[in-house]
Amino acid sequence: MKEIDWKNLSFGYLKTDYNVRCYYRDGQWGQIEVCSEETIPMHMAAVCLHYGQEAFEGLKAYRCPDGHVRVFRSDENAARLQATSRGLLMPEVSTELFNEMVDRVVRLNERWIPPYESGATLYIRPLLIGTGAQVGVHPSDEYLFLIFVSPVGPYFKGGFATNPYVITRDYDRSAPLGTGCYKVGGNYAASLRANKWAHDQGYSCEFYLDAKEKKYIDECGAANFFGIKDNTYVTPLSNSILPSVTNKSLMQLAEDLGLKVERRPIPLEELETFEEAGACGTAAVISPIERIDDPDTGHSYVFSKDGKPGVISEKLYKKLIAIQYGIEPDRHGWARIVI
Repeated sequence: MKEIDWKNLSFGYLKTDYNVRCYYRDGQWGQIEVCSEETIPMHMAAVCLHYGQEAFEGLKAYRCPDGHVRVFRSDENAARLQATSRGLLMPEVSTELFNEMVDRVVRLNERWIPPYESGATLYIRPLLIGTGAQVGVHPSDEYLFLIFVSPVGPYFKGGFATNPYVITRDYDRSAPLGTGCYKVGGNYAASLRANKWAHDQGYSCEFYLDAKEKKYIDECGAANFFGIKDNTYVTPLSNSILPSVTNKSLMQLAEDLGLKVERRPIPLEELETFEEAGACGTAAVISPIERIDDPDTGHSYVFSKDGKPGVISEKLYKKLIAIQYGIEPDRHGWARIVI
């Protein structure tokens, strides 16, 4: 293992020692297998390659100052994968199997878990794919569930710092009544052109409106949106938005801090009234939004004039991080000690 500059890790893939796999055949899940190969032997007619029958998750393991390693709310990731499986007609991975495989892969790759205070974490990527060979459009009869890990740095280079976003009306993340509420690769493939367009314009990420009317806030690229005003945490309600584990946690922490929480449709014009705004998800945790530009109208919604994160956003970020690292009492039982 080469010496790693933990503090300057990018958010990318780094080969580790092992991954874990489990196959679904003849109507049941098999035994957990430990593998050191990075590739998957797959038939060229596998359903996942042609018809996109696949789902994935993302969570992290944290090396904590008390010497333990914790994973955060893996039960929620298991539940979300189960919901996605029902939506795409795939066999569900039980919470017990999901957690057992998460724990196994983290322990097997313990030496790759970044040290505390490095700013890096061990990213955990569960993947469920239909591997059965067929040409007709039908659910697969065989599946592979695997989990690999990689040490990663902050999702955005600046870490917990404000970023500019830009509204797009030329692209949709997902269709109403489509797969927007599921964590599937197709949703991310649909965002690639919009994301490149935003980056080419000098923005950190694109900002989507609802696909049906273009009147309501949808998602910030691959993350949930939240706004703060009048001591209230407001986040969009829509069947097209992925239910973020991080956002769910932040809503609870906002209530713990005495804020009111509202999950409802947010008209675009309401952006004008927010004192703070942010994007949230496993990868970035919270990415405070500096401003959201609307190129069609020329208007800019500004949330940070000095480039600093908002006070409440910073409180929520620090509190969530403290729980993940076992620094603050885990009142809600979110973190599980793995090592």
